[in-house]
Amino acid sequence: MPSIDQILDGKGICICAGSGGVGKTTTSAAIAAGMAAQGLSVCVLTIDPAKRLADSLGLAELGNEAKQVDPKLFERHGIEMKGELWAMMLDAKATFDELVARQAPDEESRDRVLDNRIYQQISNALAGSQEYMAMEKLFELHTEGRFDLLVLDTPPTRNALDFLDAPKRLTQFIEGRSLGAFIRPTGLAARVAGRGATVALSVLKRIVGFDLIADLAEFFNAFSGMVDGFQARAKRVNSLLADRRTCFLVVCGPQGEPIEEAVYFHRKLVEAKLPFGGVIVNKVHYPAERLRGDGADLPSTLAERLGDEGLAQRVVDNFNDYQALAERDAGNIERLTAELRAQAVIRIPYLDEDVHDLGGLGEINRYLFATSEERIELAAGRRAS
Repeated sequence: MPSIDQILDGKGICICAGSGGVGKTTTSAAIAAGMAAQGLSVCVLTIDPAKRLADSLGLAELGNEAKQVDPKLFERHGIEMKGELWAMMLDAKATFDELVARQAPDEESRDRVLDNRIYQQISNALAGSQEYMAMEKLFELHTEGRFDLLVLDTPPTRNALDFLDAPKRLTQFIEGRSLGAFIRPTGLAARVAGRGATVALSVLKRIVGFDLIADLAEFFNAFSGMVDGFQARAKRVNSLLADRRTCFLVVCGPQGEPIEEAVYFHRKLVEAKLPFGGVIVNKVHYPAERLRGDGADLPSTLAERLGDEGLAQRVVDNFNDYQALAERDAGNIERLTAELRAQAVIRIPYLDEDVHDLGGLGEINRYLFATSEERIELAAGRRAS
């Protein structure tokens, strides 16, 4: 079973995907930190508004520009930092403003759009929400060429496939009939801006006010000059997702539903011919060694040692419950591995403490970056603990 650095060897982009609540943010940060420690210049991009990534990396805050993590923080946790780790948190509105500025043919057109009240209200929806902006920021950083590896923590959506369709949705919106009715030379915007407004528009003006109609006309007239640029950009973003130097990692939990979602997402990646790297299963219960004297006499044996029959029974019940969880997780992961036909499935155990700093990320990386032999030793250690 390959380690995460073997999976990402020669890759420039790593996209951590999966449904919400499965540890994508923590996994993304751990991968980025581990690859940076090995000598790469790495940037991790998160969509997580809860600041978990900033906290774990020792940063006061994250914004739409990359910030470098202080290498001394790694040293405090006994991690030798050979490369650089950078991090940022997506600001969807700021990213779309930057995109408009790049696509505008001149400063006047740029300002007409950015200062327009209609644009300010609908820009997030027009962008295809966070999903498209995540792809856009990824493309921007890739084009700049500042980093050896980009790690994307995908948006916490109920449908893990939403972000894959975001560039396509933007293109469909731009090419759609509704927008075309506004921005073509003889469209509604042109008629509103012209002298000959219809009776219907006159009525509409009295109802909603002339300023709204004028703002609509101004926005769509200004945006019309950027349509070709947006279409070309969305197509390049789609091409980047399918590039051989891009790698998709599916992150999931060991329960039944997350496993089913991981299987589904893997199938969709294969159907879309997108480069799949493997699955990371978080918070796995490893089977423990059996308690000595396991059997009907175990509660009484423990009661003698603990001096409390009730406590002894609770210990036995807790152990049995844990073993049942471990057997469930093993069965689910076996089914996942069979579906993936022996492709990489990396297990991260259920850790004793929450991951809140670089030390915690380092603990995760013991499993992500372990060789096959090391992984066997780690599993044996978990069973004995």
